[in-house]
Amino acid sequence: MLVKKSEKRGPGLLREELKRPGIVLVPGVFNALTALMAQDLGFRAVYVSGAAVTASMALPDLGLITMDEMVRAVKYIVDAVDIPVIVDIDTGYGEALNVMRAVREFEAIGAAGVQLEDQVLPKKCGHLSGKALIPPDEMAKKIRATVEARRNPDFVIIARTDAVGVTGFEDAVERALLYLEAGADVIFPEALRSEEEFREFARRVKAPLLANMTEFGVSPLIPAKKLEEFGYKFVIFPVTALRVAMYAIREVFKTILREGTQASWLDKMFTRKELYELIKYYDYERIDGEISSYIDNIYKKPRGERHG
Repeated sequence: MLVKKSEKRGPGLLREELKRPGIVLVPGVFNALTALMAQDLGFRAVYVSGAAVTASMALPDLGLITMDEMVRAVKYIVDAVDIPVIVDIDTGYGEALNVMRAVREFEAIGAAGVQLEDQVLPKKCGHLSGKALIPPDEMAKKIRATVEARRNPDFVIIARTDAVGVTGFEDAVERALLYLEAGADVIFPEALRSEEEFREFARRVKAPLLANMTEFGVSPLIPAKKLEEFGYKFVIFPVTALRVAMYAIREVFKTILREGTQASWLDKMFTRKELYELIKYYDYERIDGEISSYIDNIYKKPRGERHG
């Protein structure tokens, strides 16, 4: 079969991960092909980064992407993989009622969970200055809205707080505890500034925690094993794949401009065979042949025998 899923089990699989010991490494993906690569290599979940998807559209991460655009992008990803897909829905595309609709839309296409943050619009990258927060009770209402909206109780709600860089570490802890009371399953403290803050947050907030190991931000790059020792359940690498891909694309384009050929890059390329195997090209070819053979056999029968 080309489509392996008879049912979308994403939320159940992600909920199972919450119950297992050990940290889960979650790469950031921005299209179906990168998600398929992550699954092929053995990752147990993927994270659809709003920043990466927005950047792939040549737009800044300022809340410019619409819910419909994100739903469309995520559907391609969910349809391509069997592992859980976590979706960054920024501030939820509006207030509590908008958040409820967003949850219903992403749950309907098979996402395993969503991540919601407590910034105001226009939002900013969590590692930049100049952010502003909504009041904690307003964020709690949005979280409660996600809980009320989900049809599958296994659908995972991740609450992100950007408070550390705005109102301070203590407020981030207080917000996290409130968000848990409102029904969040996982807490994501954004832009912690040291190993000690990561450790202390885990000591103060007894819940499944998500760490963001994005590059070029204010957080140190801490190995997953150490984050696990601190008490974190998930670690995301939201824009890593996009940054590496864009670096490689820039360098090969420069080579083509300079040399008029891509020949020196052949040993650094994903081969045609590797690409076809990843996207299951030969499975499509096979089923197309099987359908053609089936119809050919029917068509060759005398007319009187075709329906009997």
